[in-house]
Amino acid sequence: MDLKRKLARLGGIGPGGKPAAKPSPAPEAPEPEASVSPAVEAPAASPEAPPTPEPPRKEPDPRIVALRRMLGDWAERQEAAVARRGPSAAPRPRPGPLPAQPRTTPHGVVHVAERLLPPDHQHGSAPLAEALDVEAPLVASLALQPGLAGVDFQRMLFLDTETTGLAGGTGTVPFLVGLAWFEGRSLRVHQLFLSRLGEETPMLRVLAERMAESSCLVTFNGKSFDWPLLRTRFVLNRVPPPAELPHLDLLHCARRVFKYRGSGTRLVHLEEQVLGYHRVDDVDGSLIPDLYFRFLRGSDGSDLTPVLEHNANDLLLLAALLGVLVRRFRASGAEGEDPRDLLGFAGVALRARDYERAHAFARAAAAGDPGAVGVEALALASRLSRRVGDDQTAAANLHKALASARGEKAAPLHLSLAKLYEHDLKDLPRALQHARLAASAEGADASRRRIERLERKLSRVTREYTLDFGAPPSRTGP
Repeated sequence: MDLKRKLARLGGIGPGGKPAAKPSPAPEAPEPEASVSPAVEAPAASPEAPPTPEPPRKEPDPRIVALRRMLGDWAERQEAAVARRGPSAAPRPRPGPLPAQPRTTPHGVVHVAERLLPPDHQHGSAPLAEALDVEAPLVASLALQPGLAGVDFQRMLFLDTETTGLAGGTGTVPFLVGLAWFEGRSLRVHQLFLSRLGEETPMLRVLAERMAESSCLVTFNGKSFDWPLLRTRFVLNRVPPPAELPHLDLLHCARRVFKYRGSGTRLVHLEEQVLGYHRVDDVDGSLIPDLYFRFLRGSDGSDLTPVLEHNANDLLLLAALLGVLVRRFRASGAEGEDPRDLLGFAGVALRARDYERAHAFARAAAAGDPGAVGVEALALASRLSRRVGDDQTAAANLHKALASARGEKAAPLHLSLAKLYEHDLKDLPRALQHARLAASAEGADASRRRIERLERKLSRVTREYTLDFGAPPSRTGP
């Protein structure tokens, strides 16, 4: 209840700002006329009679006083705000119709927005058609999904949805299903719009047909959100769901490659930092459900134009990001690359057991950054050198990393050197020296046991050496 209604209620003011009607008093019975003789007059009132006392003055209700004060303050603030805004701006042009056209299909009417982008179209600095040049084995290594090695990426399907909320479950409805696929080297963007809740069946059947013609899905967080949601909608609408396709979720690739940037892996951040594309007047994702509900309540359909544009940009970003990731992974550390990304690629190649590519990325990252990234890259290069039996190079990389390591970063390097000198290079004095500096990297108990073991080994070797040195030479001959 707003302040004015509260004040009206407390002050006895009726609807429309008029005083509330008071109940009319009951009619009094007429008094019988006194029979007065004309010769006898009524006695005059005594001048000494006391005056009639006035009724006591009613104190105002303190709640009404407080509400009036609040209303006055609110009115002053409104006037001040109007004064600051100055003269009102020119009226906005009349909005246009819904930016999706009805299209008759064998399954019913579906609202579709569609565009075809030419082969030379770029999203930021990345050509969209570069996504067609990816090699399936490289994509499989980058995604750590061996099953993608046999996929035909010429027929991939990019997918992104806009929904009535992010809570998931049966109450969340994908009202916009954005699809994109290549025709030759041109990219077709095909957006399916739900103009009324409860009429998803035609849209879902069109989606199923398109998926049946595709080789795989490419999404961003689609494994956790978009596809499970769509699969639920198929079941709830009693539409046979399409066969599961191989699924490349670029969110997981981006997290592994760009994790050293420290800015997160939101799609818009990657778009700006990796592709150099800055969206202008992009609608905030948190506002999209409210814009759709306004449309359902009868607002003009053109208010959804920014939503469809936002969805289309997400689809273009998927194609551009895939092409850029695979190109950079193929290059194995080209000059001028961000050392943070090179270290991320090195970690991905290591997990994919592509050790030669991982070593190349690690060396490039170490050469490009003398700080924390370089330290971690040198440690990774040392592990890879040790894996192929080059222990001297492994030790040299760790010593080089120690020259730049600060604080707690040094202890793991000392621990690696202690293991390397003990087990591979058989240099026990150096192993003991580094073990004493590595306590914080493995805990007090483990460090104590390592040091005691090395001291015993070193003592035994020293004793054997002393005995050998002091023994008399063996006799030869009679």
